[in-house]
Amino acid sequence: MQRFYDFLRRHPTGVDSFWAVLLFGFSLLWAVVANTGVGPRLLAIAVVLLLSVTVALRRRAPEQMLLLVAGLGVAQTALNVRANPADFALLVVIYTVAAQGGPRWASLFALIGGLTAAPASQLRWPIQDGSVAGRVFFTVVMSVPFVLAWVLGDSMRTRRAYFDQLEERATRLEKEREAQAKVAVAAERARIARELHDVVAHNVSVMVVQADGAAYVLDAAPDQAKQALETISSTGRQALAEMRRLLGVLRTGDAQESGEYVPQPDVQQIEDLVEQVRRAGITVDFKVEGTARSLPSGVELTAYRIVQEALTNSRKHGGPDVGASVRLVYFDDGLGLLVEDDGRGAAHEMYVDGGADGRGHGLIGMRERVGMVGGTLDAGPRPGGGFRISALLPLKPAH
Repeated sequence: MQRFYDFLRRHPTGVDSFWAVLLFGFSLLWAVVANTGVGPRLLAIAVVLLLSVTVALRRRAPEQMLLLVAGLGVAQTALNVRANPADFALLVVIYTVAAQGGPRWASLFALIGGLTAAPASQLRWPIQDGSVAGRVFFTVVMSVPFVLAWVLGDSMRTRRAYFDQLEERATRLEKEREAQAKVAVAAERARIARELHDVVAHNVSVMVVQADGAAYVLDAAPDQAKQALETISSTGRQALAEMRRLLGVLRTGDAQESGEYVPQPDVQQIEDLVEQVRRAGITVDFKVEGTARSLPSGVELTAYRIVQEALTNSRKHGGPDVGASVRLVYFDDGLGLLVEDDGRGAAHEMYVDGGADGRGHGLIGMRERVGMVGGTLDAGPRPGGGFRISALLPLKPAH
């Protein structure tokens, strides 16, 4: 049964043609019985046929069928073809034009034509032996179906427009949700990429430096080689722990649900980070100025990652015998970070354009992190040689 209904919806003209044939059959009986003489009968049959055609094509060409039924109504009045069952086509076409939502003139023309049909018919073929009041009442009653047809069609048009608007809004909201989901996924990927970059770049560079040092002193100073290998081991474990935390977030969407929870690095761990870099063979001067206070977790992580990336860049680009300094300054309204080294610095394109061939993404990540907490960052060559990274992070009370 559902397939049959679907077939009817896919072929509206065929459905209309079926009803047009039925209307023509009933009206043909009237044309043969009610009209005497060959001429009037043929004329009535022609009018009935054309009115039936308007029903068949009402949805394919509603405005044209409206003009056709209007012309047929005038012809009926002029040629004395009395009202007959085929005139039901006027109601059908008026409803169709009002419901289709086409040109507004067509809808108004249909309403006016429906209101004038009954009075014109009464003037052309008045009721015999009826009073004026009776004729007026009959005319009003006969006008009601035309008005109802137009009102019903116009209501259907409004209902369709309302549902179309709801459907359009639902489609737009769905597209907006998809776009927001894509933005959220891209932001999460960028966040995880920054975390992976910071973890891998820092810890692996420490391990490489220690491995090179251990290989150099393996025969001459076994104790130093052993210490370097222990540093490699502890650094590797730290890197694995942070990588496990990130992978746990990827698997579950919540670090609390992962098998082993590893806290995010904070400002208090910067001193441990500096000590790790010192063990890698770089002289680092570390100072804290001002009164330490609680910071939002995002600011804590940002400060740690900035110092981590800055010291990693000093090791990678500063050259041999590079020295660095780290200063944390607690202001009344912000946390200041200053990381400097006296090495060779970095190429201009690495801190301006982000570098080429995948290089320079650490500085891009730093700018993104600082921007996410509403801070400012400046990176560039230091007067007198070396490189400087300074940042100011907003200091808000922790909740």
